[in-house]
Amino acid sequence: MEAAAQTNDNPAPSPVRGGLVAYLQVDGAMKAAEFYKQAFGATIESFHPVDEQGRTMHVHLYINGSSLMLSDAYPDHGYPHEKAQGYTMLLPLTNEEVDFWWKRAVDAGLEVKLELQVMFWGDRYGQLSDPFGVSWAMNAPVK
Repeated sequence: MEAAAQTNDNPAPSPVRGGLVAYLQVDGAMKAAEFYKQAFGATIESFHPVDEQGRTMHVHLYINGSSLMLSDAYPDHGYPHEKAQGYTMLLPLTNEEVDFWWKRAVDAGLEVKLELQVMFWGDRYGQLSDPFGVSWAMNAPVK
């Protein structure tokens, strides 16, 4: 791992970036973090160590200058795994960088749901789905 695990011996919180931070529950938080490193160039800022059942309570990533938090489900504590639905993670990019980001994501294994294209509102936009069931979109102003 790139970052040291955050434990009770080191309780200082990691700096959070962005005005609104998504906190996703996925099946395999550390696997998702490693996948997001390949797909989106994510860096792992901190994480709580994996427990005896292979679960991770907290992972803090940086993607495209913003924070993203992940955790595994903890059904024994009242937090069962639920399928991701009803939201899309949006990566706002420039027109100069969107092709690179799109190719990297697809090459890493995201499934194309809507090809990257110029939409009726004038931006290039496309949607993808990752192996953890999370919907992602990329949007780049053309002008």
